[in-house]
Amino acid sequence: MDARKLIIKAKDIEEMEGERRIHFLNPNADRIRKSLGDVVGLNNIGVHLIYVEPGKDSTEYHKHYCEEECIYVLVLSGRRTLVIEGESFQFEEGDFVGFPANTAAHSLKNTGSKTLICLVMGQRLGQDVADYPNQGKRLYRNSGEWNLVDLDTVIDPRTKV
Repeated sequence: MDARKLIIKAKDIEEMEGERRIHFLNPNADRIRKSLGDVVGLNNIGVHLIYVEPGKDSTEYHKHYCEEECIYVLVLSGRRTLVIEGESFQFEEGDFVGFPANTAAHSLKNTGSKTLICLVMGQRLGQDVADYPNQGKRLYRNSGEWNLVDLDTVIDPRTKV
């Protein structure tokens, strides 16, 4: 094992080409992502440096039932709005937020005038369920297969209809 392959120097991160990602349910969730964890071979946790331009969302408002995730703000100037369970919070440079599995729907919007740079980390489980309350959708992910359904059609078969 070459231990140097486990380290990414700041200069290399800066020069790394990011990947533009647009959320499949929210065209305004348009960001550039540098997948640091992939570079060093992490398989069970995603570690991404993301860049969100003014007026854009980092993702669609969502909640994971099985996976945990967190966000740490590295660089910003101006205002950023973090929404948790419908409540808005100002989110500033140096702030951190963590979402244990099955706790809270959330999203982050760059309401400032400069690029927001965050470190976003989350589990990479083989299975997860995520709700997108503003879209009325639920996503079932299982071993690479994605199934998106309308929330109002989800029923618990153990309950009487």
